[in-house]
Amino acid sequence: MSDSDHLVDTWRSIIAGDGKSWVVFEHGTCVVFAEAGTGDLATRAVDVLREFGPVRTGTPAADFGTITLEETPGWVVTGHHPDVLTFVSPDEVDQHDTLVVGLTGRAKRDQDGRSLTVVHVEQLAG
Repeated sequence: MSDSDHLVDTWRSIIAGDGKSWVVFEHGTCVVFAEAGTGDLATRAVDVLREFGPVRTGTPAADFGTITLEETPGWVVTGHHPDVLTFVSPDEVDQHDTLVVGLTGRAKRDQDGRSLTVVHVEQLAG
């Protein structure tokens, strides 16, 4: 199983049952769409992440929060856009405290916001 396949399976378990469409980027950031909307989901997600992915020190783009997952080992790191989330695996951090996890997730979101490489699109049927 490739890293991107594992990442997609992880997001599938995190978002399971929520009836949402979502797009995963290469470093673990996911853009979630509560409504199908119009247009290509990958293009829409790239547009969102281009604006809300890169970290800009001293702005809300540098803020983050962490959510410890119950069903899946790891954390989701939130940012200044409610639909942009980044997964951090326990294997990616030496210390399992919220500051280290948050900084790791923020750095991954920044990478995804600059490279904008989509690895998976999960389209809500309907």
